[in-house]
Amino acid sequence: MAKKDFWNGSAKYVCDRSLAQSFHIARTLGMPLLIEGEPGTGKTELPLQYAKDQNLELFIYPTGSKSNVEQFVAKFDHVKYLRDSQIETLNAQREEKGLDSRLSTGGRNTEALSDYVQKGPAAKAFSSPNSVLLIDEIDKAPREFPNDLLYALSHREFIMPESGEVISVSEEEMPAIVITSNREQELPTAFKGRCIYHYIHFPEADIMREIVLKHHPKIESKIVDVAMDVFYHLRNLGLERAPTTRELLNWLKYIKQFTSEEAKVKIENLEGIGTLIKTQEDLERIQKQVLRNPSDYQRRSTPN
Repeated sequence: MAKKDFWNGSAKYVCDRSLAQSFHIARTLGMPLLIEGEPGTGKTELPLQYAKDQNLELFIYPTGSKSNVEQFVAKFDHVKYLRDSQIETLNAQREEKGLDSRLSTGGRNTEALSDYVQKGPAAKAFSSPNSVLLIDEIDKAPREFPNDLLYALSHREFIMPESGEVISVSEEEMPAIVITSNREQELPTAFKGRCIYHYIHFPEADIMREIVLKHHPKIESKIVDVAMDVFYHLRNLGLERAPTTRELLNWLKYIKQFTSEEAKVKIENLEGIGTLIKTQEDLERIQKQVLRNPSDYQRRSTPN
């Protein structure tokens, strides 16, 4: 029986009520949860932290421009099958000549086609009820990839190539499937219709503070105040690529190794800015602004 308990986060993951509700609905109905939102909002972390917290088997498929259903589900190893067929022919010839030595096929039998099917993360997850399957950044895949999944998502089954073996699960035992998208391209309407949908908005300051303290529980409060003030100021500058949650956490990981006063100075001087800013244009813009009016950042970096 699949886990249907309401899960609202863990010691390392803040899961707000609306996201937790969507995740619970998806698992209850045996449907995938499609999460969209800008990078760095915790989309990928949800299934990772859920599997870790609940001690569940996790399967991951990171999609890319060459992704296809064969990689995702399963593929038939024609080369290995041909090699084993040749070995069996050679062994038959050896037997006719009265030779005892035999070449090995590694225990495979060419009459058992399933021996040559290499299962991908989807087939493995469907073979492991109560597991977790992450399809990460599906918007990077060719458009035919989500379309090719329509049958499997509707019928909860995959048909293995060549062997014809059917791997299926019931609605109750459907793995917890999370699909993430950064909306680099619009997904097919029919595909989205087979998912529970949730959009993650960028965290407000109070939620962000909770996230920070989950990852850095011993960090001084005034350092968090200063860093978050600068962080949200940078996000409001209209940069080409605004810093994300992941980047704030990395910046604080660097900053917290210093004493309180040292950390404050480093934040005011934007030391380690490369953890937050990821384009040359944004970096030059911020550096010019700091040089033009450094006191602006110092005022923003002074806790009340």
